[in-house]
Amino acid sequence: MIEKQHQLPFVPGVRNAVRAVVIRDGKVLLLQKRDHKGDRYALPGGGQDVGETLEQALQRECKEEIGTAVIVKRLAYVAEFFKHRDSLPATVRHLVEFLFQCEVPEGYQPGSGFRPDKHQVDVVWAPMAELKALPSFPQQVALPFVDDSPGLYQGLLNGS
Repeated sequence: MIEKQHQLPFVPGVRNAVRAVVIRDGKVLLLQKRDHKGDRYALPGGGQDVGETLEQALQRECKEEIGTAVIVKRLAYVAEFFKHRDSLPATVRHLVEFLFQCEVPEGYQPGSGFRPDKHQVDVVWAPMAELKALPSFPQQVALPFVDDSPGLYQGLLNGS
């Protein structure tokens, strides 16, 4: 059983999350976050609320974090991982990530929306060639867009 591998109790339920993968001119749009561990980068998006479709959740999250609605092209990638939480007591959360290939409106300039993500300090275009070297969460989330992806469902991501 997975819980025995993590040695921490699980938060009840599975949490769906949506992410926007926006690639333009060889660069991907990322949130820059900063905390006591330093800088890290993440795709825009977040948790799906009860009663929301995946696309509604994606639009809401993008307006909040990057200040614009997105044009959703297709579901590109699905993966799941177990996120260790720094709660008291420490717990593990089971997440299923739905990554959508998206576009931003012509002329969009990176900037935070009206409700940035926790620890978000900026929105940046990161060169695809440098994506593997950037500290990101989860780290493996960038790999299907740099390497050839074996398929839509990527399974369990390790090291999260």
